[in-house]
Amino acid sequence: MPTERFQFPGSEGQQLAAALELPEGKTLAYALFAHCFTCGKDVLAAKRIAVALAARGIAVLRFDFTGLGSSEGDFANSTFSSNIADLVRAADHLRATRTAPAILIGHSLGGAAVLAAAGQIPEAKAVVTIAAPSDPAHVTHLFADRIEDIRKHGQIEVSLAGRPFNIKREFLDDIAEHNLMDQVASLHKALLIMQSPTDDTVGIDNATRIFVAAKHPKSFVSLPGAEHLLSDRRDSMYAADVIAAWAERYVDSAAPEAAVDAAQAPRNVVVRETRNSKFQQTVSVGPHSLLADEPIAAGGEDSGPGPYDFVLAGLGACTSMTMRMYADRKALPLERVTVTLKHSKIHAQDCAECETKEGMLDQIDRTIAMEGALDAEQRGKLMEIADKCPVHRTLTSEIHIVTHAAD
Repeated sequence: MPTERFQFPGSEGQQLAAALELPEGKTLAYALFAHCFTCGKDVLAAKRIAVALAARGIAVLRFDFTGLGSSEGDFANSTFSSNIADLVRAADHLRATRTAPAILIGHSLGGAAVLAAAGQIPEAKAVVTIAAPSDPAHVTHLFADRIEDIRKHGQIEVSLAGRPFNIKREFLDDIAEHNLMDQVASLHKALLIMQSPTDDTVGIDNATRIFVAAKHPKSFVSLPGAEHLLSDRRDSMYAADVIAAWAERYVDSAAPEAAVDAAQAPRNVVVRETRNSKFQQTVSVGPHSLLADEPIAAGGEDSGPGPYDFVLAGLGACTSMTMRMYADRKALPLERVTVTLKHSKIHAQDCAECETKEGMLDQIDRTIAMEGALDAEQRGKLMEIADKCPVHRTLTSEIHIVTHAAD
């Protein structure tokens, strides 16, 4: 996916470093991502979720809060209030240069920040929190043994995740003033709360308090086994999948006329390396975007289906659709079709009906389950129809592939 890197002025005038992850094809919506306390826009969870959402058509702006990463300013002078103000400025920048964010996503303290900032971003229709505290002051447990010294001396250097940070008395005073639950209760936007029940940094009781305070529409999704930073790729990818699917209900879709035109026009399939891992690719088909990858055993990250998975999916979908069309046309009582497929290599000599008798051959095993009050004759006819689906015919006939070098 294309990534645009730039700076924009923060609430205090400093230049904040940002990265805008853009889809390969049509952009369905814009999202704004707030990272965790003392992290940065390029922390693994933020980057992976942004890339995965971009692959699904959602552009994501992530940026470093004041004094972090590549942003200007002194972290010691930042507060929870300044983080909120910087989020609003980031939304302002998107509104001026692209489109205002329809989705706000926050991780850990960033989740609390998007809840607090949401009321100042009117275009935002959906808010997502990941491992967010219900009270911004929760973050002080990370340096609980130094709070007395901070209040006494005004500023103390503390170690967070092995890195030194200066925390001021003003930071403590500021977070103590925020009543986040009042803001959650008056959110008036769709809310998705994601939390691991085994998170030992921000306990799941925080998610409970946020959920109870929020008005509908609200949703909760558990992230079992995930640690607080979502460092495991599978956890961050799962979070991205859920966010993309959930947000579709609340984000404006393309105009019906445009959808009809797109459906009638011939569509290219565009596959492009993301360079985020060895094999990961974005796959764009008209308005649809997804990821392709290889399994971990093959050297990939398993962030999406593999090439042969797509082949099997195409055959399976075509098989089921063809059977459905026939059943509806003949008024057969077919309730549901389930197609299960597996690809393997076999010795040519083991295939009696194959023309090739030497070496190895590709074999696809296809199992079709049919639900409904069908008699034996109807089931037999549907099995015949399955072999007549267009993709089946393509795979079993001669294929001419023409390859050109791009200009």
